[in-house]
Amino acid sequence: MGSARGRWVLLTTVLGSGLTMLDATVVNVALGRIGEDLDAGFAGLQWTVNAYTLTLAALILLGGSLGDRIGRRRIFLVGVVWFALASLLCGLAPDVNTLIAARGLQGVGGALLMPGSLAIIAASFHPDDRSAAVGAWSGLGGIAAAIGPLVGGWLVELDWRLVFLVNVPVAVLIIVVAVRHVPESRDPDADGRLDVTGTCLAAVGLGALTFGLTRAGDAGFSGSVVTTACAGLALLVAFVVVEARSSSPLVPLELFRNAQFSAANVVTFLVYAALGVIFLLLVLQLQVVAGWSPVLAGSAMLPVTMIMLAFSSRAGALAQRIGPRLPMTLGPLLSAGGVLWLSGVGADASYLADVLTPVLLFGAGLALMVAPLTATVLDSADDRHAGIASGVNNAVARTAGLLAVAVIPVAAGIGGADYTDATAFDAGYGRAMVISAGLLLAGAALAAAFVRRPLAAAPEGPGDGHRIHVEECVHCGVAGPPLHPADRAHD
Repeated sequence: MGSARGRWVLLTTVLGSGLTMLDATVVNVALGRIGEDLDAGFAGLQWTVNAYTLTLAALILLGGSLGDRIGRRRIFLVGVVWFALASLLCGLAPDVNTLIAARGLQGVGGALLMPGSLAIIAASFHPDDRSAAVGAWSGLGGIAAAIGPLVGGWLVELDWRLVFLVNVPVAVLIIVVAVRHVPESRDPDADGRLDVTGTCLAAVGLGALTFGLTRAGDAGFSGSVVTTACAGLALLVAFVVVEARSSSPLVPLELFRNAQFSAANVVTFLVYAALGVIFLLLVLQLQVVAGWSPVLAGSAMLPVTMIMLAFSSRAGALAQRIGPRLPMTLGPLLSAGGVLWLSGVGADASYLADVLTPVLLFGAGLALMVAPLTATVLDSADDRHAGIASGVNNAVARTAGLLAVAVIPVAAGIGGADYTDATAFDAGYGRAMVISAGLLLAGAALAAAFVRRPLAAAPEGPGDGHRIHVEECVHCGVAGPPLHPADRAHD
């Protein structure tokens, strides 16, 4: 940590992960302007978010596996270059369909570079400094996530295309520093074939299911919509069958034999489904209905990230002492209360009177829950499966957001050009927030019922480099749970 090369490695990984973290949240601030400029319906805005999440969720485990085999720095750099070119295409997109395709390509780049970010730290730093490096990565990444929506709002005021184009010079800096200062590493024990079949089934199945559910918002549940959604479900069932029979599965199904691991991932699905909808619709509500500027709307949720940065590690330490059940139960309850409060945000909303207090309540619940949730997932898996367990949890979170953004606005009655009609959008927004609060309450009930086992104490000594103490799970937690630094698709 004290060496110049160590600081360069840390800078590279923070900037790399920052690219993907920012694009997972900042784009929401720009959606209103994107819709106006490209004459897109609400389904187009949904796909602007979901195309990125879809490819990222489907390919992130494969990205980690490729890094272990081919070289973590090499795959990381391929991901950065890919992400930059896709960002350039996003910024130059002449229509919403081109933008959606480019966002899907962005997700592919993110899936290649994101697992390598922490894996490079784990492979590059001395075991005595590894935890400190991970902590610095988490803290600096959290700061980037905190200022991202504010900067994004400012860029949107100038031109929404800058939200994407700003990624290009950052990517150039990452490439220059990584080539000069980041050492190459790979897993010498990595064996077995890549699970290409499983990856394709997951990606196409999720894509078909998401397309069908999103299309239902405009076309209703017509024959083609139902057929597409059912085809997606069938492919996902085929994915489970293939994984059960594969000698080198993308997702080892044996992990789910642990009841606590399964329960924690279902809680993750419910909570992050709610988060995906909340962070999409609240920013639009504040712009479309309340009339706020993109800068003000983008900064409305800033306190959430600040609270999580300040208190997530303490919540993790608390869970270590008393067990994760209580924090994982109370956290979603507090967040649900904040969401129900935010459901009343309307045309005359004041930040101090109507937004700040429920946002603080919502953030307090997330801070109480996220670190214990991540630690429970890792603790429920064997050490040899720590990386894949973390990757599965991250993919579950992103898939939850993907499906929720497709389903819940439809269920709430938002579709077509409703985001341009303050009255229509306001009615759908309120229903969607109530549904999201219900998901959080369901997550709390599930945690109370099934999360029983206390967290094991982390091993001590310089040889425990890949085991992260629960109190070190400091991560913004909005886009997805933190990836374990040893994350890879095959242990």
